[in-house]
Amino acid sequence: MYLWTLRHSHRSPDGGRSAACRETLTLYPQPARSGGPLRIVFAERPGSYVPGGFPLGSGDVGDVHGSSLNLHEPGAVRALLDAATARGWRPDGPSAVEVDGWLLLEEAGAARRGAT
Repeated sequence: MYLWTLRHSHRSPDGGRSAACRETLTLYPQPARSGGPLRIVFAERPGSYVPGGFPLGSGDVGDVHGSSLNLHEPGAVRALLDAATARGWRPDGPSAVEVDGWLLLEEAGAARRGAT
């Protein structure tokens, strides 16, 4: 079992005044202290979108190829967890692991659509 949080933040990629949006989905293995958390990060980049206001909804991430998820939906979180596990993440690891969410999006999106 896992608890999860979703956080929206901004990071300046160049140290300047511009800031790129980021969505960070953090999954915490349960019971507490049974493993390190998994952080799945969707950082704004060309050809993709993360919510930054209208017209996107909170938690919406996707790419121009048609893969998309809403990170508030339990099924989307499960699909990302399954994709991360398939790529080698282990919930019993002792420390936090950060994963680029864009590497998991296509697989997780396909699983949500039932096309695995």
